[in-house]
Amino acid sequence: MTSATVQENIVEDTANSQPTETMKAAVIRQFGDVDVLQYEEIDTPKPKPGHILIKVLAAGINRLDHYLREGSVVPELPFPHILGADAVGEVVVLGESVTNVKIGERVIPAPGFPLKEEDDHIRPAVTAPSFALPGLHIWGSYAQYMEVPARWVVKDDTGLTPEEVATLPVVLATSVRSVKEVGEVKAGDKVLIHAGASGSGSMQIQVAKALGAQVATTVRDDAKGEYAKSLGADLVINTRKEDFVEQVKAWTGGQGADVVIDNLGGDVLPKSIDAVRPLGTVVVYGFVAGTQTTFDITKFYFAQKKLRGSMASDPENLAWGLEQIRTGRIKPTLDRTLPLSQAAEAHRLIATNQVTGNIVLLPWAD
Repeated sequence: MTSATVQENIVEDTANSQPTETMKAAVIRQFGDVDVLQYEEIDTPKPKPGHILIKVLAAGINRLDHYLREGSVVPELPFPHILGADAVGEVVVLGESVTNVKIGERVIPAPGFPLKEEDDHIRPAVTAPSFALPGLHIWGSYAQYMEVPARWVVKDDTGLTPEEVATLPVVLATSVRSVKEVGEVKAGDKVLIHAGASGSGSMQIQVAKALGAQVATTVRDDAKGEYAKSLGADLVINTRKEDFVEQVKAWTGGQGADVVIDNLGGDVLPKSIDAVRPLGTVVVYGFVAGTQTTFDITKFYFAQKKLRGSMASDPENLAWGLEQIRTGRIKPTLDRTLPLSQAAEAHRLIATNQVTGNIVLLPWAD
C-alpha cells in the first residue's frame, strides 16, 4: 500500500472529529496462533482524569506483540485484550484536569510509563512498581481509539507521515537504551548487531552510527544485506555463508567487537560472547533463536567480559531518538502497511520473518 493510498484511506479531517460510542479493534480473547486476533466492534474507552483519548492514525507492530499473542512470555492477560505499544494519533477527548495538550494535536504515546505520578522519577522506568506497557498492562493501539495518560505523550513534530511515525516509539526508544545506555557505545567503537534487517536491528544500526561507531551486522540473505548496508552498516555478514565470529575477528584485527547487541539469544549467544573482545560487553536484547542456551563461564572469568540485559526504555531515550529523527541522522524503517482488519496477516508475516524493518496497521483504512 503506498503512502498516497494510506492518506486517502485515513479520515480526512480528524482534528475536530468526535469519537463514536463503539470502535473497531483487533481483539484477542485467548492465547494462540495468529487467528486468535479477531477484528471486532467494541466500546470506545472514555478517558479517566489526567488521561486523553486519541484517534489512532497508525499502529506499529513489534515482535513482542507476537510473543504476547501466543502466550509465551506472559502466562495470563485480562481478556478481552488489545495489543500494540506503538501509536500516533490525534487528541479527540481530554480527561479532567488535562492542560498539556489540545484537541486536534498529533501526539505519540510513550512506549511504556509509570501509571502513578509518584513513580515518574524512577529510572529505569521499567523498575517502577506502576510501570505499564500499552498492549500488555493496559489496552494498546490495535484499535481506532486509545486511552493514555496525558503526561506520557509527546507532540509529533517529526514531519513524517503517520505510518512512518508508528514504526518508531518502541523500536527507537529501546534501541537507544540498548545501544547508548546499556551497551555504552561511543564514537570509534566497533559494534556487532545481529539481525540487521529486522525492526530492532535496522534501528540499532542507525543508533550506533549516530553515536559515531563502526557497525557489523548479521543477515540471512543477500537482499537483506543490501538493506543493512543502506542503513550504514560497515560490514554485512550472511550467516548462511559465513561464520560471524571469524568475520568479526578479522574485521577487528583479531580482538573482537567492543560491543555485541544480541537480538537473537538461543544458540547464537555463546558465539556472541566469542565475538566480543576482552572487557567487552554483550547486550542481550531478544530471544528469537530461543530462551535457553549453554556457554562456558570461563570466557567471562579470564577475559572479564560483561553480559547485560536490556528491555523497555525511559522517556529520555525516546526524546534523544526523536531528536535524531528530526535532524535526519536516523530514519524510520517501514516495510509495509495493512488495514487493522488484517492484523492476523501482519502477525503471520512477523512470525515467519517476512518483514524487513517494521510493519504498521491502519485503523481507518478500508
